Amino acid sequence: MLLKGARTFVVRDAGGFVAHVNMPGWLKLKPTDHGHGPLAMVVESILDPGRLIAMHEHRNDEIISWVPEGVMRHDDKAAGRLVVDRDHLMVMNAGKSFWHSEETLASDPRLRMLQILIRPYAVDLEPKIQHGPVPAAAANVWRHLVGPEGEGAPFGVRSAIDFFDMRLDAGVRVEFPQKQGRDLYFYVFSGSVVVNKETFAEGEQGLHLSDDKLEVEAQSASTLVAFLLDPNAYITRQGTVGDHKKIPPAIIIRAFLRWRKFRHMWRRHLSHRLPKTEKAI
Repeated sequence: MLLKGARTFVVRDAGGFVAHVNMPGWLKLKPTDHGHGPLAMVVESILDPGRLIAMHEHRNDEIISWVPEGVMRHDDKAAGRLVVDRDHLMVMNAGKSFWHSEETLASDPRLRMLQILIRPYAVDLEPKIQHGPVPAAAANVWRHLVGPEGEGAPFGVRSAIDFFDMRLDAGVRVEFPQKQGRDLYFYVFSGSVVVNKETFAEGEQGLHLSDDKLEVEAQSASTLVAFLLDPNAYITRQGTVGDHKKIPPAIIIRAFLRWRKFRHMWRRHLSHRLPKTEKAI
């Protein structure tokens, strides 16, 4: 089953720092969790030039920083100053405690990135950070960037999930990555693609509750990411960001989604019943 999600309605604007928060679990027809298995959330973050996010703590989150546009300048007491851009990836395995800051210089371009929150298999693990160059990207080929620790991916997380990215040329069709027993979540960072006869535009997302074959075709030059995750993996839900206590419980989201669907249907019903002169007003 393929479930489609529109561009998220959860947007946090802190003045020069805008976060679009995507909850994979909310794509389900009857959500029971904001995340889906090990994948807690996918945050599209935008920072204006000259913006500082001061030193702050993370606990029990595995955080992937993927930067296709701009430069993210990271600082922490363990590794010091690091630069994350389209040629470098960073994974913070926060564990029991990790402090860091993020910054863009006034001379930097606008930063647009994904910060991906992964649930680890245990709480209070040893904190560490991974940073380095990514393998060269080949057009229309999935690039495997992150996987379970010790399984051979360039970067590792302490959870049953794999992360891929790809730049897909217009008119090209490819298969999504597959792994037995793994569900697929994908996010369209830019462009427009067709999956299972449905169009997914920039900022839209899909959740495939199956390990069956699935294809994607680009309507325009597109950049997208994909995750293969074990929905039954053992996980913890104590991340300071990925499972923040202020995230609304699933019962509230189910009610909100029902109300939004009803409102949409009612508006469509009214638009069909109104006289043409009233429609034009």
